[in-house]
Amino acid sequence: MNESIAIKTAGLTKSFGDNIAVDRLNLEIRKGELFGLVGPDGAGKTTTMRLLTAILEPTSGEAWVSGSSIQTDGERIKEKIGYMSQRFGLYEDLTVIENINFYADLYEVPKKERPSRIERLLGFSNLMPFKERLAGKLSGGMKQKLGLACALIHTPEVLFLDEPTNGVDPVSRRDFWRILYDLLREEVTIFVSTAYLDEAERCTRIGLLHRGKILIEGMPVNVKNSLGLPMIEVWSDDSRTAQEIVKGIAGVKGVSIYGDKLHVTLDAKETAEKVVNTLKSEGGTIKDYREITPSLEDVFISMVEK
Repeated sequence: MNESIAIKTAGLTKSFGDNIAVDRLNLEIRKGELFGLVGPDGAGKTTTMRLLTAILEPTSGEAWVSGSSIQTDGERIKEKIGYMSQRFGLYEDLTVIENINFYADLYEVPKKERPSRIERLLGFSNLMPFKERLAGKLSGGMKQKLGLACALIHTPEVLFLDEPTNGVDPVSRRDFWRILYDLLREEVTIFVSTAYLDEAERCTRIGLLHRGKILIEGMPVNVKNSLGLPMIEVWSDDSRTAQEIVKGIAGVKGVSIYGDKLHVTLDAKETAEKVVNTLKSEGGTIKDYREITPSLEDVFISMVEK
């Protein structure tokens, strides 16, 4: 395998009975990249993560992490990676520092290296003032940072994070991503799954996952431009009625509701005027409209509908 590649999958597939959770996944993720696997609940994100961390065996296909096969070198992979699952195993009756030391024991981190590593991780995650606090007494955001510190105690080459900010407040989410960017500067490869499309924008590259299949992958800006069709945003007092009217207009390729706004995909820019005039003539209340770049959500919805 190319030494610049941190993660590679080839036809990676996992079935549970008749349910195909991961369907012939082909990915290449370079060292030092922050790759985002993006999709709704049930898309196959967690199963993919568990395959790549050698927790689950694939039904077919193969994958390599840091040059090691998930089929034959699972234990070696576990030494090279950090993995933070959705329910990371923090011990709530242990303090912050006791949890970190516990994971240092699990990963057999040499005693002499621990003080400097722990001090750095506590500073890194802003947990130094809370090192004697019980993990059970921490906020959701702090627990996530502690989970990250525990996953990093053995200095992994690749870090797997399964929806790490799910249910975390916006400020803590922002802090968490700041820490991830700091890790990127140290050339740690990060593979993160998320259902938050605003977080996907922060990744180097993303893959949109639906029913176990990658619909599209690439840099977020390129994915957003992949529709190749103009789009307008229309403000309306009655978006439901407006949507029904717009659906029937020739040249409209798709329409989605976002609160009091519609995102309308067009076959050509000239169709925008037809949409606005039709809405006005058929009683659809329209406040304003503008041309926009499709969002990742627009792209995802369009591809799922296809």
